[in-house]
Amino acid sequence: MIQLKRAYEAAEKEDGFRVLVDRLWPRGMSKEKEHLDLWLKEVAPSKELRQWFNHESSKFPEFKEKYQAELQTGATQTAFRELLDIVKTHPTVTFIYGAKDQVRNNAVVLKDSVENTLN
Repeated sequence: MIQLKRAYEAAEKEDGFRVLVDRLWPRGMSKEKEHLDLWLKEVAPSKELRQWFNHESSKFPEFKEKYQAELQTGATQTAFRELLDIVKTHPTVTFIYGAKDQVRNNAVVLKDSVENTLN
């Protein structure tokens, strides 16, 4: 099972294996507060794509397509494969992200991509 959670929400035992899936560390958060098992920044969107998207909801459909394409190439693809292995070996994995928008962000796209790949 894959869950999504903002970095600013408290860590809970039910989160299982916690993976930060952002390239940048969440502002104002400490490593102690996050209780992360892994920071997999290579699986996050590229700096260029992240800056282009700029969390503008109207760009989300195109962002989703571009990000899914990035997940199939280079270092991002390697990190994506690592994430797939993690999801296969842990009963619960929580993707931690920093975005305010809980519906249109990279963690949502990543969760869909992982689930589609594994099904």
